[in-house]
Amino acid sequence: MDLKKTNEILDKALNFIVSEEFSDEQKVQIEQDTLENFDRHINPGWLKYRKSVSTNSAAVEFRDHDSCYVDLYGNEYIDCLGGFGIFNFGHRNPEILKYVEAQLKHQALHSQELLDPLRGYLAEALSSITPGDLQYCFFTNGGAEAVEMALKLSRIATGKRHYIATINGFHGKSMGALSVSGKDTYRAPYIPSVQQVSHVTYGNIDELETTIFKLQKVGEQIAAVILEPIQGEAGIIVPPEGYLKNVRTLCDKHDIVLILDEIQTGMARTGTFFRCEAEGITPDIMTYGKAFGGGIMPITGIIARPKMWIEKLKENPWILGSPTFGGNPICCAAALGAINFMVKHDVPKMSREKGDYVMKALKKLQEKYPKIIVDVRGVGLMIGIEFPSTEVGYSISKGLFSRKVMIAGTLNNAATLRLEPPSTMKYSDFDKVFTCMDAALADTKKQFNL
Repeated sequence: MDLKKTNEILDKALNFIVSEEFSDEQKVQIEQDTLENFDRHINPGWLKYRKSVSTNSAAVEFRDHDSCYVDLYGNEYIDCLGGFGIFNFGHRNPEILKYVEAQLKHQALHSQELLDPLRGYLAEALSSITPGDLQYCFFTNGGAEAVEMALKLSRIATGKRHYIATINGFHGKSMGALSVSGKDTYRAPYIPSVQQVSHVTYGNIDELETTIFKLQKVGEQIAAVILEPIQGEAGIIVPPEGYLKNVRTLCDKHDIVLILDEIQTGMARTGTFFRCEAEGITPDIMTYGKAFGGGIMPITGIIARPKMWIEKLKENPWILGSPTFGGNPICCAAALGAINFMVKHDVPKMSREKGDYVMKALKKLQEKYPKIIVDVRGVGLMIGIEFPSTEVGYSISKGLFSRKVMIAGTLNNAATLRLEPPSTMKYSDFDKVFTCMDAALADTKKQFNL
């Protein structure tokens, strides 16, 4: 224990929080501290992992607003990554932030014992914008935690045990969520994980039907099928039209719970409030997160049909889970503000229109650089740009960052770069991004002799 050092650290950290500006000397010190702290106290691999910036610079983010990050030196970066889907309503959206600030003035966290009204209002509001008879909510803190609750609920409600998930699907990195994810990169270090999980090819309805048949023939009782309406981490993979509807039909036929992971596709990212609306289906359980907190507070959760809330859950309301901070007032205020903004400004329409604008511009760039851009795909403002290799993707990412545009690949691969910008981004900012991308593509063409 070294309390003198502790006080020195706290002085620097708290001064960073309350200060509006810094001297050049302070800026250099903050950068050095950040690099050293990540290397010594968080994970040294994180500095090597970052794809878009050089590890020689801490690239310390200090402020954000609208569609931009601002670093210590006042440089603004147009955010086309969007925190992998967090900032669909922009950064520190004032129409959402005002409710968080107001709630903070009279209560931040709940007592854990009395009834907190915002959680009830939020559940009711969510039920009103989700399809079908989705009704009962359970609020959590992170995406993986929401998936855990969905998996647990399907087992409790059905008494069955087996799960079917998809290859390359991604649902988080806690043990249950990891078990139904479909990438060896994440799963292999933790095998054996949760047992009784089968994986099928995403988008292949015949394979899913065959897998259900085989499992039932050998006595496996299938609790749930879990999948993303559009695979995000896999590289923005859009399934064939009708796939979700066919999955719903199969689940109904065999009395299997359908879990749709809408953590990334929800909250108007793909042009509807939630992606399942596009095929007119209602899952039995749906997860949500990312933009649900309005880009200001972390809040995730599940919403389920009434039939899932069996008597066992009603008799023991803690059996599903009891996260200390789940559904706390300050996060509920952010989510309510986000829903209000989304409905009031018709964000689904914004995402559709701007998504069309982005896709047209990217297709033109693909025509100009056919040997660099392999494919452009996506829905709304959830778009992937595929390149011949990870190395080419890294080059584009770094080229864009050097021109003050933030973009990135999937967590461990940059062969496909993901565009998930705020729906509130101005068209003029999109045009700047396309100009920068054109230049980055030209540099990469020359670098790789494409």
